[in-house]
Amino acid sequence: MTPTTRRLIVLGSTGSIGRQTLDVVSHLAARARAEGEPPPFEVVGLAAGRRAADLAEQAAAHRVGHVAICEGDSQALPSGTTVFEGPDAAEKLVREVDADIVMAAVVGAAGLPATLAAVDLGRDVALANKETLVAAGAVVVPAARRSGSRLLPVDSEHSALWQCLHAIAGPDQAPPMSPSPQVARLVLTASGGPFRKATADEVYHATPEQALAHPTWNMGAKVTVDCASLTNKALEVIEAHWLFGFPSDRLDVLVHPQSIVHSFIETIDGSVIAQLGVSDMRVPIQIALTHPNRSPSTTPRLDLAALARLDFEPPDEQRFPALSLARWVIDEGGTAGAIFNAANEVAVEAFLAGEIPFGRIGELTRDACEAATPMPLSSLGDALEADRLARERVRRAMHATSSR
Repeated sequence: MTPTTRRLIVLGSTGSIGRQTLDVVSHLAARARAEGEPPPFEVVGLAAGRRAADLAEQAAAHRVGHVAICEGDSQALPSGTTVFEGPDAAEKLVREVDADIVMAAVVGAAGLPATLAAVDLGRDVALANKETLVAAGAVVVPAARRSGSRLLPVDSEHSALWQCLHAIAGPDQAPPMSPSPQVARLVLTASGGPFRKATADEVYHATPEQALAHPTWNMGAKVTVDCASLTNKALEVIEAHWLFGFPSDRLDVLVHPQSIVHSFIETIDGSVIAQLGVSDMRVPIQIALTHPNRSPSTTPRLDLAALARLDFEPPDEQRFPALSLARWVIDEGGTAGAIFNAANEVAVEAFLAGEIPFGRIGELTRDACEAATPMPLSSLGDALEADRLARERVRRAMHATSSR
């Protein structure tokens, strides 16, 4: 390995973000070869939940010597590969394989231990797992400041805010950051999802098939359902608080159905700085991996002349109550984020399994938050315990309803 090649671990490699990360790595390697330069990245580790066959194919294609799988048949993995198995396999991979940067793309709270391990070790973390900061931001951000780990945003909205803030803080700055007094507020945009124009009754009784029909982005099932309920945007508001240091009253959301303006900042003199681009996750992935440099991508260019209009509207928090819960999480602090995230995860699982209607996701999440008393958060164990209790509370609530 040459000194200019960075060692990369991809957590959640068989998921949507993981697969697109490997696409970006292959694209950058091809460009480097064409220019007679070494590849920018060597993939030294891959971690997946249970898709052993997909993991084996990726490991062979990228000549990866270390892989981790939580569940599944490890016999399918290439011979000669070091395999970590079990529920803590991803964390073991991070702790035992040297790397310069870790792509954290495991969906849900399952990605917490491995991501925090990368932060503790001072690795740069390309952060696509928003639940890490939602559930344990009070632990992760101080750990990053101690170790020097940079939390490089991969979500398109946080990447956009980061790029806009470069105009104020400079292009070399990376989260965790402190809020600039020159910035009045950060505004995240939301597509509005498939139910933007639906009535409250239509939203409440929506089916999984309807919720999974996202009009703009191609994502996994859990994230797509979260987008339909605007819970994904609520999680992003909380994550923006931890990444950029802004309080809840300086964080806003606007619905923007075209998904061209990915987010913007408003400065104290009334200026607005926005980031625009086509809807393709490979762009923010590549920006995170190559920071502070930029490289040509395979993404089509944005044709501003072809845009007929750009619409913006405030979100309806009556139909989509998750956004108000985001402010509660930020203001309460402690284990509030872990409670909110865990309750939503369990409710989404039940919805996708056909056990509850779409509207019950928000109800169950809200009830779990209202019933809980957030506690101080001083360790990952505190977050995981709050996560466990919230999941139990939601399952009891669902069982009580179904047994009536």
